[in-house]
Amino acid sequence: MIEVQGVDVRGPVRGRHAEILTPEALEFLAGLHRRFDGRRQELLASRRERESQLAGGVRPDFLPETKHIRESSWRTAPPPRDLQDRRVEITGPVERKMLINALNSGARVFMADFEDANSPTWQNNLDGQLNLIEAIEGSIELLTPEGKEYKLKPNPAYLLVRARGWHLPEKHLLVDGGQIAGGLMDFGLYAFHNAERRRRKGLSTCFYLPKLESHQEARLWNDVFTHAEETLGVERGTIRATVLIETILAAYEMDEILYELREHSIGLNAGRWDYIFSVIKKFRDRSDMVLPDRAQVTMTVPFMRAYTELLVSTCHRRGTFAMGGMAAFIPSRKDAEVNRVALEKVREDKVREAEAGFDGTWVAHPDLVQAATECFDEVLGKRPNQIDKLRDDVQVKPAELLNLAIGGGAITEAGLRLNVSVGIQYIESWLRGNGAAAINNLMEDAATAEISRSQVWQWVRHGVRLEDGRPVTKELVAEIADQELEMLRQNYGESYSSGRFNDARRVFDEVALADGFVDFLTLPAYELLD
Repeated sequence: MIEVQGVDVRGPVRGRHAEILTPEALEFLAGLHRRFDGRRQELLASRRERESQLAGGVRPDFLPETKHIRESSWRTAPPPRDLQDRRVEITGPVERKMLINALNSGARVFMADFEDANSPTWQNNLDGQLNLIEAIEGSIELLTPEGKEYKLKPNPAYLLVRARGWHLPEKHLLVDGGQIAGGLMDFGLYAFHNAERRRRKGLSTCFYLPKLESHQEARLWNDVFTHAEETLGVERGTIRATVLIETILAAYEMDEILYELREHSIGLNAGRWDYIFSVIKKFRDRSDMVLPDRAQVTMTVPFMRAYTELLVSTCHRRGTFAMGGMAAFIPSRKDAEVNRVALEKVREDKVREAEAGFDGTWVAHPDLVQAATECFDEVLGKRPNQIDKLRDDVQVKPAELLNLAIGGGAITEAGLRLNVSVGIQYIESWLRGNGAAAINNLMEDAATAEISRSQVWQWVRHGVRLEDGRPVTKELVAEIADQELEMLRQNYGESYSSGRFNDARRVFDEVALADGFVDFLTLPAYELLD
């Protein structure tokens, strides 16, 4: 039993997990919680207040009180010497086999994910921390029951880590009776065990920060970083972070977010899937802001193009990285034509990003690394990045970020059926401990599932009509869900009963069909996790 005053570890600590949850590490986590959780709670309350203002008809705008930040000439700290080239980053969960494969993929960077691609079971989270230590040491390996061996190749991808968002709790670790923030746990354990380990190797300790909604939330992370550096005895600026701009409100505060993190920043990322979810979520009560089928919301529609153009312009003006969005395609092992069409779309997307000035991009599968790299090689050549490409031609107005017009956009039965099916299948996978699920040749994670369920909620809320004239009602959604579950039952056969489809259906109904909107589907689903 681990004894640290005020700390209550409610999950089992078995085997090597004790190497992670040492008394010293728990003391460090307790210090983070006691120092910063009050501010975190205040910022979450501010989110709710801003959301009520939007519901009342207030439209977001660039902040008048921070105009001096946007208009003054300042720059972030230059990128660290050990991280200059990020042209292709692969992302995935902290599960051992997928982590090894990602590090060996040929991508410049691997983002190990404790958030959207990770189902945050207690075991997943602690195993993930062990895996990261072994990855840094170069000793990580796996021998499967079938006798297949996985080991690191020479020159693996550079490692970044995404911690959970401010809104997610960790129910297995209490400090003074309160649940620690999942993000503080993920960050704290990784930094505690690895900041000095990486420093000795000449490496920075780098993170991705998800779902920020304001520069005040960035300021909180910056203070966490500074405190951690001082406590751990490492040089200021050792800890660095890329912020995912994946909420509509953060898009209006890009300069301010970079300013708050300027000593610790390594840029911004266009988190496209959560961004679409955020637009739906924040304007869910507006009948004039309903989006069509999710497949029609591409990166070239007006509001998405405006946001990405602004991101590149902002980052490069401040001397830091602008990172592009995710290619979620999972190549088929059986259908060459599916692969041909999909890879053509991936290349179009990556060429567009490289020509727009992005310094790198994301892929979800190792088989996409080469294609994405080739697209950026054509633009970058031997240069590690194109931070010097200033987009002075970009002048995005506040209203452009909310231009949801999509020519030819439609809401179809196929789109509704896809949302229902993907939503249920992903939640079922997540409840079994798998946060990155291959569905219909796409890597679905919590962000894409959020789009699916929030669209269903919004379509029902406003009684929108399908292309064939039928209104989207709770009854229609329930009927489709029954049909989709029956098809899944037939496809899975005997293994269906060992899954968690009944639980997934209940969670889906709660987050897609309830009268009130549940902020994140992972919150009620988390109550069903071990």
